[in-house]
Amino acid sequence: MRPGARLQAAIELLDQIIAAAREAGAAADTLIARYFTDRRYAGAKDRRAVRELVYAAIRHAGERPVSGRAAMLGLVQDDAELAVLFDGTPHAPAPITTGEPVAAAGVAPAWLTALLAEAGIVGEALAALVARAPLDLRVNPARASAADVVAAFPGAALLAGLPHAVRAAHGTPVEQHPLWAAGAIEIQDAGSQTVSLAAAAAPGQTIIDLCAGAGGKTLALAAAMAGRGRLIACDIDRARLSRLAPRAARAGATGIETRLLDPGKEAAALADLDARADTVLIDAPCSGTGTWRRNPEARWRLTPARLERLMATQTALLDIGAALVRPGGALVYIVCSLLDAEGRAPIADWLARHPGWSAEPLHLPRGMAHGPGVRLTPSRDSTDGFFVARLRAPC
Repeated sequence: MRPGARLQAAIELLDQIIAAAREAGAAADTLIARYFTDRRYAGAKDRRAVRELVYAAIRHAGERPVSGRAAMLGLVQDDAELAVLFDGTPHAPAPITTGEPVAAAGVAPAWLTALLAEAGIVGEALAALVARAPLDLRVNPARASAADVVAAFPGAALLAGLPHAVRAAHGTPVEQHPLWAAGAIEIQDAGSQTVSLAAAAAPGQTIIDLCAGAGGKTLALAAAMAGRGRLIACDIDRARLSRLAPRAARAGATGIETRLLDPGKEAAALADLDARADTVLIDAPCSGTGTWRRNPEARWRLTPARLERLMATQTALLDIGAALVRPGGALVYIVCSLLDAEGRAPIADWLARHPGWSAEPLHLPRGMAHGPGVRLTPSRDSTDGFFVARLRAPC
């Protein structure tokens, strides 16, 4: 593909991504994969170049652009070499005309920027939300050591305070490596690994992962429990939960039960576990503001109405989870969000409505105290953004 054709392909993909963001459609990565499945003439260098253009345009525009062309024209403002490719030759974009819509630079839509500012995310901390994310691995201690993994990947390094974490170089073909096939490693952000430590999982415990999804944190809990105890992974999404079993088999993780829950009927489905869990972990559905480095188009998907629905779900999950905790047990609440409306505030409100419960101090290798919990930010901790709190039930 010629440079102009690559640029036009990126514009076409951006049109699809913008529409999907508006209509709650497929994620950008999925759309890019589909696009090139139908265009097998595009080589590896073409695909990489187009993908880089697409994500550069997504990261540049805080507000959702009106079109893929407007998104790409936003990049042109600072890139004269890109501008000359709008030349109207076959397969290239049409020439730029005066007055065309141009996506303005920004980190997020204005209403979200205001909420982030209220939470203290401004300046460099705000800009870091759309920087490129690192490639972090979680080492399965039953299959390898962190030192083994560092030795296997050029440019990899250990991460201080996280004995099973390795940061690999960008572009490392992790899923093609024998260590991956052997179940020795998983791709998992250092922040996700850090907040999982708040569960303080240990052999012999009964732990419920209430929003397990595809099981990233479940597998970390299973490794800490060393196959002894009871670990119940739950979710309402059948497709995501179905991915846990093959991942667990590859990692050699045993003793994991799964429960597919019906929305609105979670409490009834878990009634046999009432007041029996040593720990309930709630990795709650949230705005995902802490993960924009990996999913930058998510900024264009969120609306005030959707945020309100997420906040209501978070409160409901806290009530469901609390009923499952034994006297003196722990409820761990996690969101990959930097909005106080999803972290600090709802936990403070929930504690005020539940006398006898208390927030325990957390001593994690990353993050800083933030209200009743701990917050991790991309700028300070070089991780995805998270809020985590550990709540102790009355005895």
